[in-house]
Amino acid sequence: MTRGAVGLAAAGLAALGAATLALLAAIGRVTLFTAATVSHLVRPPFYAREFATALVQIGFFSLPVVGLTALFTGGALALQIYAGGARFSAEAVVPQIVAIGMVRELGPVLVGLMIAARVTSSIAAEIATMKVTEQIDALVTLSTDPMKYLTVPRVLAATLVMPALVAVGDIIGILGGYIVATGRLEFNAAAYLQNTAQFIEPLDIVSSLVKGAAFGFIAALMGCYFGMTSSRGAMGVGRATKSAVVAAAVLILGANFLLTEAFFSL
Repeated sequence: MTRGAVGLAAAGLAALGAATLALLAAIGRVTLFTAATVSHLVRPPFYAREFATALVQIGFFSLPVVGLTALFTGGALALQIYAGGARFSAEAVVPQIVAIGMVRELGPVLVGLMIAARVTSSIAAEIATMKVTEQIDALVTLSTDPMKYLTVPRVLAATLVMPALVAVGDIIGILGGYIVATGRLEFNAAAYLQNTAQFIEPLDIVSSLVKGAAFGFIAALMGCYFGMTSSRGAMGVGRATKSAVVAAAVLILGANFLLTEAFFSL
């Protein structure tokens, strides 16, 4: 092997090592931030006004996008299942698969990704802007812990309100499938509802709500983390917002796999 090849291989290994160390350092920082957030959740003081504002911002104002996303997804899912089932003379399974698919998988994941797009970006941009304009420094000057005042209310609100958003998304998604199946595919309405109710088990509902809580925690946590650690300037705010959304989406999909494995591999 020539010196040039050896040098190129060494440079490649050095770059790989640097990237690995940077990844491990980032994981460590996120882990420490998560531990600090969880520890502050159970320690006073608690800012009820900030918590109530976060509940409204994350929960109520997210209902339109959650409802529309779930409605169209449920309708499209019914059409796809009917078209696929027709190849095997299995069109009758549309109600069962729409219900199970929305409650177990599509409902929590789609709501989680919508919250990541809407809420995570908003939180990251807001906190990053506060850092750039030195409002966080002002909180410290006033003896107010930024973690308690900014992070804890948002993370707690998202964790508590997300199961409700997921439940709404599941119901509206099933409704979308029902509307398409009865109006477009000529299913009997009563039989559709009966099949839907028979094939949803309590474990399906529990798993959907638990996923919602986990996804809400992740979405708010990533927004707070990248907002708190953003660099100065307008570019830092933009970078923090983009990184927060990407990280939240990837972690939500990863957590979805782990939770699905935990619930349905028993």
